[in-house]
Amino acid sequence: MYHLKSKGLFFIEHHLSNTYNLSLVILFVAIAIFTAGVALDRGNLKYTKHGSRFNWVAVVTFSIGLGIWAMGGYAVDRTLLIYVTIISILTLFALVYTSLKTASQLEAQSEELELKFESIIESASDAIIVADHNRTILQWNHSATDLFGYTSKEVIGQSMTAIIPERFQDDHERGMRRYESTGEKRVIGQTVELIGLRKDGLEVPIEMSLGMWKTDKGTFFSSIIRDISERKRIEAQINDLVYLDPLTGLPNRRLFNDRLNALLERTQQESFALYYIDLDNFKVINDRFGHSIGDQFLKHVTTRIQSIILKSDTLARLGGDEFIILSPHTTSNLAAHRAQELINVLQPPFELENEEVFTGASVGISLHPSDGHTADELIKNADIAMYRAKADGKNGYQFFTHELNESVSRRSSLSMALRKGVGRGEFTVHYQPQIQLESETVIGMEALVRWHHPELGMISPGEFIPIAEETGSIHRLGEFVLNEACRQNKAWQDAGIPPFRVAVNISAVQFAQKDLAEVVSRALAASGLEAEYLELELTESVIQSADRAIETMNELVALGVHLSIDDFGTGYSSLSYLKLFPIDTLKIDQHFTKNIESDEKDAALVKTIIRMAHELDLNVIAEGVETAHQVAFLKAESCNQAQGYFYNRPMPAEDIEVFFQQLDKTSSS
Repeated sequence: MYHLKSKGLFFIEHHLSNTYNLSLVILFVAIAIFTAGVALDRGNLKYTKHGSRFNWVAVVTFSIGLGIWAMGGYAVDRTLLIYVTIISILTLFALVYTSLKTASQLEAQSEELELKFESIIESASDAIIVADHNRTILQWNHSATDLFGYTSKEVIGQSMTAIIPERFQDDHERGMRRYESTGEKRVIGQTVELIGLRKDGLEVPIEMSLGMWKTDKGTFFSSIIRDISERKRIEAQINDLVYLDPLTGLPNRRLFNDRLNALLERTQQESFALYYIDLDNFKVINDRFGHSIGDQFLKHVTTRIQSIILKSDTLARLGGDEFIILSPHTTSNLAAHRAQELINVLQPPFELENEEVFTGASVGISLHPSDGHTADELIKNADIAMYRAKADGKNGYQFFTHELNESVSRRSSLSMALRKGVGRGEFTVHYQPQIQLESETVIGMEALVRWHHPELGMISPGEFIPIAEETGSIHRLGEFVLNEACRQNKAWQDAGIPPFRVAVNISAVQFAQKDLAEVVSRALAASGLEAEYLELELTESVIQSADRAIETMNELVALGVHLSIDDFGTGYSSLSYLKLFPIDTLKIDQHFTKNIESDEKDAALVKTIIRMAHELDLNVIAEGVETAHQVAFLKAESCNQAQGYFYNRPMPAEDIEVFFQQLDKTSSS
């Protein structure tokens, strides 16, 4: 064995010494190893462009090939080996130079990319924060400082919890963990709305777009955060426009319906009440003072109602002067008590522009479940009850009953028929004589409108006048009565009947119109009647605005017409204002006159009104006189005039001439 080994080694040594240049072989082996190492440098290949990478590999492959060829076992000419050596050395230097240059370029590119990234995040209008898997802040841009108040030095290295309110930190951490648990290497685009915490302790609504990437060093998060305070403010404004009344800030019809439906969904057996509220005389106030003051008035009304409702109640404004209240856990007895509270709280006068203004409330009540099981049914039935309360004299409340449906249906049909009735000649004017008590002679006539419906027959003024006032038809109807009364009075004078005044009722709605004096002036001019033979009867509600009322009254007096206050004692009487009005007559309401015999208090009130009027140098006329005892009482108290069924019922115009002819015959006999 030893002999064979010795012979083998001798053979190899002899062969190499005769065939190869050992120093050159060692040189090429070193070149091959080095170039192979450079070629296999993953970093150089990874960050080299595709074309350059191909050239790099080609050069390295060529160099390795030379080295292998030099060791290939063939005899090589010394000159050729020298050239190959030179080429290999040059290639080696080229490889080293290229490697160093590439590393330098990569370092420069890395710095450039980092600068670009820093520039981008610093110039961004949104806050940008980068954090690691421990939620430790690594990067913080200028916009983040503007939003949260912290400088980058204060927060870098600190936890993200610094900008999250404590009560939301657990939820935020759970959300981050769910986000982190995804198997994806890179996740971008999840956007959530959160509450952020500023350095000064203020909370701000934010929108966060979250990104995540995973590397060998761990998981990293990027947060792009935007302040959405302005957007939330605009959304709140839009929500208010949709659900709140812009004038009073109360829930509107939509929000009220939502809450009512929510209550109905929770229970179908719970007792609760709806109060449908309509303000009395609001149209007069609005027309008289103007819409701006009318809006202020509605705000004052809202404040008063809010002062007596419960926290569990929902007060809403449906529009105009209509309000509605949802009152849970309310039975019929409690509903009646609370409805009266609503009426009472609105009775004291309101002060508008340094003047006292009066209103009242007509309240309709529907109860669940007896009056309906749906929102529409309950609201409709409360509305029906409210109209009945208004028709019964206003300033009161009425529970819904199923019998009211027929009344509402009739009211609706009358409302539509009113608009057409004047043009169709369905309305006429009747006249009731006014008697001088001392002489028992006729001193005037009151014009009273009558409506003969072609299908329903005669409609009571007590039924259609309130409807006309509410629908606005009173303006056209009132102007018709005024024109007809002036025309007829002039016709009687032309027929030889001794001249007297005709009295025309002017409703509060008519009186509130700004051109009333012009309307009266046109009626007088068209008929040719002298102004002294026209008397306008005004209701006490004109005291709603004393200064403006006096102004309008003075305009009417300037025309030469007479003024009287009708139904005195039933409205918002104010003696301090009464003495300022340029009126000629007080008319005692028929309710007091009829009760003279049966009610000592009413009798005392009549005596007081008569004496007060005389002290103010005013004429007094009593309405509703029906008995001789009433006549005797009024004469004893020196009441000036009277009218009523005791003397005559209202008569058509054609009967008045016959009436005067009979008077002439009676007086001559």
